[in-house]
Amino acid sequence: MTTNYPEYRTHLQGLIGRLRGRIPGTMKGFGQLHQESMKAGALSEKQKELMALGIGIASRCDGCITFHTHEALAHGASAEEIGETIGVAVSMGGGPALMYAAHALEALEQFEAARA
Repeated sequence: MTTNYPEYRTHLQGLIGRLRGRIPGTMKGFGQLHQESMKAGALSEKQKELMALGIGIASRCDGCITFHTHEALAHGASAEEIGETIGVAVSMGGGPALMYAAHALEALEQFEAARA
């Protein structure tokens, strides 16, 4: 099965929008937490997105891989930086992370192609 990550991201955004209608307080709180935690500080937004991508891979979360690959690229991460992030995630997560690392590579390639 091949996932079209740009389409999947759009699909997830729609679902998240629907969740906002059903659980507005929870979603508002989560959104604020996310915005605050991802702001540049001692670490740049790019570094934080790379960290989130690595955790998403190690946690085996397709949605996290989708969003954080896209956002890492948007914040200026290179393919090499994302590749090294994938390597660290595999190291930390073992075989299951390796399988999800393949998803992250595919997402990177698709988002890069969509930007071209």
